[in-house]
Amino acid sequence: MPITLYDAFVPTCLQQLGAVSGLLDKAEAHCAANGWEPEKVIQAKLAPDMFDFAYQVKSCYTHSALAVEGAKAGTFSPNMADAPTTFEGLKALIAEAVTAMNAVTVDEMEALIGKDAQFAFRDFRIPFTAENFLLSFSLPNFQFHATTTYALLRHLGIEVGKRDYLGAMRMKTDQ
Repeated sequence: MPITLYDAFVPTCLQQLGAVSGLLDKAEAHCAANGWEPEKVIQAKLAPDMFDFAYQVKSCYTHSALAVEGAKAGTFSPNMADAPTTFEGLKALIAEAVTAMNAVTVDEMEALIGKDAQFAFRDFRIPFTAENFLLSFSLPNFQFHATTTYALLRHLGIEVGKRDYLGAMRMKTDQ
């Protein structure tokens, strides 16, 4: 049986969103246990010209829930709103993404196949089909920002490992 667009995108996003939620919990707990101000994590960057931790988390929301909305609408524009500046706000954003992704149906996703979709930012446009937008633009961006979220925590010395990054894998179950 061939894999569906839904299967390629939605469960992958949900797995990683769950992992990001867990990373946020660990980061917050580390701050509390070590007397760190939350801003030490939330404003952390790997390089001076890179967006901070909060932006990385916000981008996981953008390239999952908002990507599906954009594909349905035919146009996706990046979310330029400021990222939340608290763990509570970041967790709420990820929870909102999980709720939105859980509401997406197989039929909705399959109906997008072959439809026009574009990335639009200011005067810049990239034309896609909806499935190619989701799989070749949003999913790699989503995974980049989830990976960077993880990498920032490792860089700060917070104890997270590959299992934290992977989240709840979709393993075969005996029937």
